[in-house]
Amino acid sequence: MQDNRVSDLRWNDVRGFFDPDLMGALPDVLVPGTSVEDWQWVFDLVRGWKHQYSEGAEALPVPPAEAVLARPADAESAQLCVWLQAEVLAIFRFYSAEAIDFDINLRELQGQERLDLFCEFLTAIGRRLGKPVLMDAEGGDCTRPVLGYVVEHDRVVRLAEPFARRPPAGESVDHRRW
Repeated sequence: MQDNRVSDLRWNDVRGFFDPDLMGALPDVLVPGTSVEDWQWVFDLVRGWKHQYSEGAEALPVPPAEAVLARPADAESAQLCVWLQAEVLAIFRFYSAEAIDFDINLRELQGQERLDLFCEFLTAIGRRLGKPVLMDAEGGDCTRPVLGYVVEHDRVVRLAEPFARRPPAGESVDHRRW
C-alpha cells in the first residue's frame, strides 16, 4: 500500500516556523542545484494554479524559462505570482538558473489547513524536479532550513527543532539564531 501523505507536520509542532516575528514575513524557499530545464518544469507545473507573470508593472504571458533567465541584468524585474488559494501567494523571482527561489507570506499560512496546502505545493515541486525544496528565514541562504521537501522521504519534514519561546514584546529577534 502506497503512503500518499505529503507531510506528517502538525501545526502546533511547527507554528514557530510560521511566525513572521521569528522568521520574517517573507521566508525564503529555495530549490538548490537547478537548471533552466528545471525552471521550465516549474513553469509548466504552476499552470495548474492561478498565476501571473510580469515584467515591471506589465502582465505578460509566461515566456519560456530560457528567455526569462537570459534577460539582461538591467531589465525590469520579472516575477511569477502563483496563488495556491485566493489568499495564499507564492512569488517566484529569477535570480539564477542554479536555484529556484520564491517567497511566501507567513501571514497567509496560519493553521493546519494552510500548512497542508503549503506542504502540497512544496511536494509538487520537489516530486516534479526530484530535488529538495527548503524553507529558511527571510534573508537566509537555506544553509539552515527549518523545513522542506526531502526527496528520500517523499514528503515535507521538519529540518530544525521548533522554537521554544516567543521573545517578549519589544525584544529584538536574531532570525539566524538556530
